[in-house]
Amino acid sequence: MSQEEKIRQLQHAEQGMQQLLMQKQSFQAQLLEVESAQEEIRNTETVYKVVGNLMLKAKKGDVEKELSEKSEILSLRLKNIEKQEKSAQESVKKLREEILQGINEKEKK
Repeated sequence: MSQEEKIRQLQHAEQGMQQLLMQKQSFQAQLLEVESAQEEIRNTETVYKVVGNLMLKAKKGDVEKELSEKSEILSLRLKNIEKQEKSAQESVKKLREEILQGINEKEKK
């Protein structure tokens, strides 16, 4: 594989990592919102749920269950993205090392 191809692969891998980072930040923000909502529900008796453009009174237990499920899903997605991120970081590191090694070899000649 040529140096140019490796550089293109590195750029593509770095773009993929950037996308993973944006997804991770989005899921983290959503998880914080869910955790905040869960905290607020603990401190109140009357609960409302937004449905489309309406705010409807809802059963506290139902909303708690829904938020708990959403929190669990977001946590799983975050773990999955973190695994993907780790794998992508390893690929980027390997490509960088290969590129640097190729550059060093050319300089020695």
